[in-house]
Amino acid sequence: MAAGNNGNNVNALLKKYKEEPSKMKAADKDKLILEYAPLIKFIAQKIAVRLPSNIELDDLISSGVIGLMDAIEKYDPTRDNKFKTYAEFRIRGAILDELRAQDWVPRSVRDKAKMLDRAQLELESQLGRTANEEEVAGKLGMNMEEYFDLLNQVRPISVLSIDDAATFSNVDKKSILNILEGCKLNNPLTQLNLKSVKEVVAKAIEDLPERQRLVLSLYYYEDLNLKEIGKILRVTESRVSQLHAQAISRLRAKLAQFFEDQEVESA
Repeated sequence: MAAGNNGNNVNALLKKYKEEPSKMKAADKDKLILEYAPLIKFIAQKIAVRLPSNIELDDLISSGVIGLMDAIEKYDPTRDNKFKTYAEFRIRGAILDELRAQDWVPRSVRDKAKMLDRAQLELESQLGRTANEEEVAGKLGMNMEEYFDLLNQVRPISVLSIDDAATFSNVDKKSILNILEGCKLNNPLTQLNLKSVKEVVAKAIEDLPERQRLVLSLYYYEDLNLKEIGKILRVTESRVSQLHAQAISRLRAKLAQFFEDQEVESA
């Protein structure tokens, strides 16, 4: 998946494009696309594994190419973030934009995801600790089979970007986007907000049950797929998917609660 083996060539092409965009040949752009094609496919595949089977991988890859071209157009080499990091962000964003445009997640599924998030927050507030599966199922008035079915239904929600979170203000969204882009921030207030968000996420991950924490680590940091993680944990791919959905739901709920509290304090 390592894009950028010819890093010097890529940097030279980018420099050439920024200095004289009108003179950059179509062949040069094609070279950049080919250089980052493995990265586009990798990101598309990671998103695709959590989507319904009717979503075509080729469509996601096509959207990723558009994201890469957008990255080439907008990349600012004077900032301290690497082009590969910026390209990853733009590629993923373009794919998610296309998915949102297709409106592929029914409102009923979104409502169920919010219901799950609220149940977990309420339980953890009452118990003073992370609620287990049986407790969450009981809170929802479900048996375990119904609860696991719910997790499978809300699983695709975990690929959505923060733009879909109604509780985030525009400032909050921009702050998180800055974290993702890894850009340089000189505004002390912005730095404080980012520090707070990072602390909330870090604490939320720390409080996750061990297996959910491990799934996130293997999936997002070790770049393993669900099948590979299942082999390590000695569980089915479906079970790994459920653990991933539970973890993402908890993190999403914690962030939503954080921003709701911020809004109350600032009112």
